[in-house]
Amino acid sequence: MTPRPASDRVRRLLTRAMALAGASTGIALLTRPQQVVDALAPALPHDRVWLVRALGARLLVQHGTVVVAPRPALVRLGSAVDLLHAASMVPFVASPRYGRAARISGGLAATYAAVALAVAPRSESR
Repeated sequence: MTPRPASDRVRRLLTRAMALAGASTGIALLTRPQQVVDALAPALPHDRVWLVRALGARLLVQHGTVVVAPRPALVRLGSAVDLLHAASMVPFVASPRYGRAARISGGLAATYAAVALAVAPRSESR
């Protein structure tokens, strides 16, 4: 087994740190959805808070997987899912009720996707 270049180790560390932040966000959305909505997007209707919880579950699974196995293929898959999520928010950005939540959620997803791809490890090895 040949040693990995230092840059790949740094990329894995950065990828895991970002994934930990994403998983932590997922935990917050999953366990405290109303508090997050009240703080960030209070116009979101109360009967739609379940969507916040569902997003939290998705983030926890997606980013938790990358924490455990920060492989380029998983980062690419997660980035694709984040870009799909960001695109799904576009129709709602001008909505008085859903706009703020859509801009925050979609913007964070698009940003994460881009940064994750930029710092992802280049090799598939652990």
